[in-house]
Amino acid sequence: MNAAGEMSRDGARAEDSVAQSRLIALVAMTPTGVIGKDGDMPWRLRSDLMRFKKLTMGGTLIMGRRTYDSIGRPLPGRRTIVITRNADWQCEGVSRAENPEQAVQMARQTTTSQSAAITSQESSTGLDTSSQNRGIYVVGGAEIYRQLLPCCDEVWLTRVWSSVCGDTILSIELSKFRQIEQTRIIASSKNSVPTEFIRMVRENS
Repeated sequence: MNAAGEMSRDGARAEDSVAQSRLIALVAMTPTGVIGKDGDMPWRLRSDLMRFKKLTMGGTLIMGRRTYDSIGRPLPGRRTIVITRNADWQCEGVSRAENPEQAVQMARQTTTSQSAAITSQESSTGLDTSSQNRGIYVVGGAEIYRQLLPCCDEVWLTRVWSSVCGDTILSIELSKFRQIEQTRIIASSKNSVPTEFIRMVRENS
């Protein structure tokens, strides 16, 4: 293998590492901004849950304490950082951050450490582990979205085509993002309402 080939492969791995450490908001909401009701999501969307699992597996999830309480446990295969000012709050397998900024800093420190370990592993074993997920995902609730969206590189939006009422409403500014992907899913026995999955990236990011 010539030197140019080695540099090309290493460069691609570096780009993958940067892309996979991007800060990404995952949001499911109706056209009127409903994202929750009574501490849960007021719809049944198996396809969206399966996509969420596939996209975030191996990454880091950032969420508020109420969002974590609605889930009830750390999700397998992902690191969880919960934002709460309660210094006494703790849960096995979960990291606590005082505020959103600290949560992002903790997540980025983790991805940097992972990248260094993976590079070392590749050098010693010859295995290509560049596809490992080092993404950082903001998953709620409403106030966490509002505070971190200005820092996000991407928004992965599930538009839930429902007129359901809820007690948690989100209004977010997406004018600085451009759409690069759109997938429609019809209502079915597994999905109570039709949805659209829309991937957006920040302009000039």
